[in-house]
Amino acid sequence: MRSTPRRRATAAGALLTAAALLTVGVQAGTATADDARTAAQKTAAAGKADPGALPAKLSPAQRAELIREANAMKAATARELGLGAKEKLAVRDVVQDRDGTTHTRYERTYDGLPVLGGDLIVAETKAGKTEGVTKASRERLTSVDLSAEVAPATAEKQALAAAKAEGSKKTEADRAPRKVVWMGQGKPTLAYETVVGGLQHDGTPNELHVVTDASTGKKIFEWQAIHNGTGNTQYSGQVTVGSAPSYTLTDTGRGNHKTYNLNRGTSGTGTLFSGPDDVWGDGTPQNLETAGADAAYGAGLTWDYFKNVHGRSGIRGDGVGAYSRVHYGNAYVNAFWSDSCFCMTYGDGAGNTKPLTSIDVAAHEMTHGITSNTAGLVYSGESGGLNEATSDIFAAAVEFAANNPKDLGDYLVGEKIDIRGNGTPLRYMDKPSRDGSSKDAWYSGIGGIDVHYSSGPANHWFYLLSEGSGAKTVNGVSYDSPTSDGLPVTGIGREKAAQIWFKALTTKFSSSTNYAGARTGTLAVAGELYGTTSAEYKAVADAWAGVNVGTRPGGGDPGTGTSFENTTDVAIPDNGAAVTSSVTSTKTGAAPSNLKVDVNIVHTWRGDLVVDLLAPDGTAYRLKNSSGSDSADNVVASYTVNASSETANGVWKLKVQDVAAQDTGYINSFKVTFP
Repeated sequence: MRSTPRRRATAAGALLTAAALLTVGVQAGTATADDARTAAQKTAAAGKADPGALPAKLSPAQRAELIREANAMKAATARELGLGAKEKLAVRDVVQDRDGTTHTRYERTYDGLPVLGGDLIVAETKAGKTEGVTKASRERLTSVDLSAEVAPATAEKQALAAAKAEGSKKTEADRAPRKVVWMGQGKPTLAYETVVGGLQHDGTPNELHVVTDASTGKKIFEWQAIHNGTGNTQYSGQVTVGSAPSYTLTDTGRGNHKTYNLNRGTSGTGTLFSGPDDVWGDGTPQNLETAGADAAYGAGLTWDYFKNVHGRSGIRGDGVGAYSRVHYGNAYVNAFWSDSCFCMTYGDGAGNTKPLTSIDVAAHEMTHGITSNTAGLVYSGESGGLNEATSDIFAAAVEFAANNPKDLGDYLVGEKIDIRGNGTPLRYMDKPSRDGSSKDAWYSGIGGIDVHYSSGPANHWFYLLSEGSGAKTVNGVSYDSPTSDGLPVTGIGREKAAQIWFKALTTKFSSSTNYAGARTGTLAVAGELYGTTSAEYKAVADAWAGVNVGTRPGGGDPGTGTSFENTTDVAIPDNGAAVTSSVTSTKTGAAPSNLKVDVNIVHTWRGDLVVDLLAPDGTAYRLKNSSGSDSADNVVASYTVNASSETANGVWKLKVQDVAAQDTGYINSFKVTFP
């Protein structure tokens, strides 16, 4: 989207003390954009990420300054985005790349009402120019009828019934119905959002959000705000944990994270662990301090990982620590994250002898907090599966980074807890279906199953991208990962895979991102970090194809065929005339009935694009229509065209037209293959 440049301070400039950490490749003299682009291309060609596209390590003060600036400019930003007079923006989060590109995440209101599913991300260059906008919904907020036909009591009754089905015995809502504009699916609608508490069937706290149509009284949507997860019970041996000089389990070096003993309770904070010395627990579950030490250690490792690797200081990026509660309930075999308390909570497992408080479970639960404060992936449907997978992905990343000899990194979830009683892990990332419930690959109904099982394709994608397909052994654990298309995937290493996922989570994903959107977001990030012709970019696409999300560049077919390709960039005018990219075929005879057309278009809103293949005689074959609801980036796809009525020899063209305003891009490459 084009904009009038407005100066935006970068974090590196805001605090000079951090300048040395945030400046990359500074040289004397004048550098041009072409120089920077060439340097980035050389870096990517060497298999290293463009350093300017990596996240800057913002201090809480730097982040606060960026948020202050975004708040000061939010009215101007709303006008620039073409939002209506009744719409206002609210800054939710800000992250910044090392080159000064700032990604600001906004929520919206309409005539003073919260808009659920209306979140958006604005990417702005160091010079203040808007580079792109990612929206959870393309629908426009205009002419929304704000007169309710249904009473709030009707919405509350509906929500209480839904919560009762989950085990809650509440007779009134914890948060009374509030009017909202629901934008999560289709046309914006006036609705009520009601929140009901209590406990679920297994003793997990309940925080069920129910959205009711204010005109018809029908339930539109529901989601659970308590995010469950399971870790292992193997302790990490003798470790160092953060504590206060007065001998309380308060990590003063990591946002004052505190660890509390609930002592089998299910509410409140319990009692802060304290003692006469700085020794916590004895390695046995009978000593209540042991679980506290494990939880504190896991939280510290996770804090360090996100800060040192991804530049995020704490869950919200503001340097403030969450807190942990251990010994929740009686023989509670689970753990969970809650936004309402900004805390992680852990049960003691079967017989109160297997506390779920080791490295990976702490990382899993803390990551739910990071997801909540960045993309905000709704914990239902495909976005819920991606939310769960995000926690599994970074649980593995933290465990590998910790390199604790008592609990080496692996791609298994809950491998020590023995929750099934047969010694098997709870989940497997190399082949999720091994647990009997999770899915290896995407299918059209995956959004209708439990989020812990619909997380399978994303977990599988992360494993494939990290390690590749086929049989291998990592840290003494054997894996054998298949692909849904039967073709191999070459891994790029877990550090790169985790970096791509984190940047996509914080700069591309929205509350309603689905699997197709996750593919688009991660490809966009891979392009920013390594270039769209890199091995990393191809591996991202191949790994998604390996879990049945999209196709491989070039179709992934290693078989025979004659191809003609044009890799020259062609700019696509915003809401303008059509442009073409051409190849000249020297094949003779008739064109085939299965002509393969590979398209790679970089664009910030692919729904704006109409794409055709033009035969040598000018006949047009439609490859892609425009769509107002397709908010994802880029078109990276392989099409099959029945061109048997055409002559193979001659000039074939890819014709692309942008038919809507505000987003831009270019044709990156175009290829036709004659079998």
